[in-house]
Amino acid sequence: MAAASGSVLQRCIVSPAGRHSASLIFLHGSGDSGQGLRMWIKQVLNQDLTFQHIKIIYPTAPPSMFLLLGGFSMGGCMAMHLAYRNHQDVAGVFALSSFLNKASAVYQALQKSNGVLPELFQCHGTADELVLHSWAEETNSMLKSLGVTTKFHSFPNVYHELSKTELDILKLWILTKLPGEMEKQK
Repeated sequence: MAAASGSVLQRCIVSPAGRHSASLIFLHGSGDSGQGLRMWIKQVLNQDLTFQHIKIIYPTAPPSMFLLLGGFSMGGCMAMHLAYRNHQDVAGVFALSSFLNKASAVYQALQKSNGVLPELFQCHGTADELVLHSWAEETNSMLKSLGVTTKFHSFPNVYHELSKTELDILKLWILTKLPGEMEKQK
């Protein structure tokens, strides 16, 4: 794989011509790199793909075992869809204040899965009135019943927001999934 130069995520960025107000992440295919995809597009268009207000980021993906997917609210939902439907070889998934609906395509995909699944790290505030805590618990239970190893953390009196405690626990989990060189040697 062209991206295997250490565990450093390389990226190629095309800045907008004008004031930056939006971003596009353009992902490459298997065996390619961010720079390779940018060059290919440049070759097809005879110029860079550019926009007046959009920054384009072409990341080069490292081997998938060094990749975590996650996000807050809808971002966590998207991460679960991406990982459990298409990229079950990632190191892990985190979903903060997120849920999947009862008929989610993720559940259908996992029913057909027969491999090792990435662990899910999930956090949710008990006072969340936008995405109910019970929805997150239900998501966690369903994923667990389909073979996903999960870690679920509830935070009393936390609404649809991030808390310092939550982020501190997430940071520790991230370091267990993606240890640095010193931690690997221990």
